[in-house]
Amino acid sequence: MRRSAWLPIALLTLTPAMALASTWEIDAAHSNVEFSVRHMMVTTVKGQFQRISGVIEIDDKNITKSSVEVSIDAASVDTREPKRDGHLRSPDFFDVAKFPSITFKSTKVEKAGTGKLKVSGDLTIRGVSKPAVLMVEGPSPALKDPFGRTVRGAMATSKINRKDWGMTWNKALDTGGVLVSDEVKLEINTELVEKAAAPAAGEKPTEKAAPTKPEK
Repeated sequence: MRRSAWLPIALLTLTPAMALASTWEIDAAHSNVEFSVRHMMVTTVKGQFQRISGVIEIDDKNITKSSVEVSIDAASVDTREPKRDGHLRSPDFFDVAKFPSITFKSTKVEKAGTGKLKVSGDLTIRGVSKPAVLMVEGPSPALKDPFGRTVRGAMATSKINRKDWGMTWNKALDTGGVLVSDEVKLEINTELVEKAAAPAAGEKPTEKAAPTKPEK
């Protein structure tokens, strides 16, 4: 079943707003990290990372106390062109053999308007950590999906200069300009699944039937 088919049903089962901080994990099957760069000064080339994971602590009572930690498998880069993907995995760019992960860890969360947040943090690429800012829409209200999971969504955008993380490779064009722009635009769309709270000390965990694996 496609997600678009069951979403209207899920919207009918909105859960009450949470009063305390809760833990949410990124559902990799329904999340993506996309990037775009200018190529030869004439067009925009897009790519994405196929494997992403992360944990988000959301405090609905005071959203500024929330936190974000995301990890991306650098080798999962995919631009739909094998030769280009191989070059991106090389030491000229991500150098995935030495630095397999790209990470972001928030240091500050601020309100940025209705339903929007400014999330500052440390972005680590090629072992280099630099400040970065994500402009976030969400998180959306929590709801129950048809598989019994509690889910939310969020979308974030950012712009970075790849040279700040040591990715300086380029080629000058005879007509002026360069082959690849230094500025990289990022867009991260995530579906978040609530993580069950650990049982209190001395309390036996409740036995539950194995959940049905959600379809894409």
